[in-house]
Amino acid sequence: MFTTFERRVCGRPTKTGKPCKANFSGVGFACTLHTTPEEQALVDAYRNGYRKGREEGQTSGRQSAAMSTEYLERQIADLKAQLDQATRRFRVDGLQAVTVGGYAYLWNGQPDLEVGDRVLLPENYVSRLKHGPGPVEGTVTELGTTYDGSHNRILRRIT
Repeated sequence: MFTTFERRVCGRPTKTGKPCKANFSGVGFACTLHTTPEEQALVDAYRNGYRKGREEGQTSGRQSAAMSTEYLERQIADLKAQLDQATRRFRVDGLQAVTVGGYAYLWNGQPDLEVGDRVLLPENYVSRLKHGPGPVEGTVTELGTTYDGSHNRILRRIT
């Protein structure tokens, strides 16, 4: 009866000697009027243990999910790095390929550009909307590119 959760009748004798007809459900031995202090201590201990076990199970589940997420994120980063390494090109049609603001450009000047160099980029439809007409300044963020479409050329290096 201790772990039975359906609704049931107390059945303990009342002062008149007749069985108690009070209904109760959940953990316990009898209705609250007829539960002894020792039985109540057992019920409280059971509830506390059940609550703590549930909390620890939830904590363990969250930690396990976080570890799985971290593992998958590391695996994705490794796979992206492998794919990048396999497809990154540093020269396209004999010109240096660089990435500026997430977009690939080609440089035909000397010396080669380095990460952090400031350059002048040709106008495109996005730069016209964002910055108005004319060329736009940018900073080289990566050497090489994985983009294999057509590339614009950098106009000049800004000193």
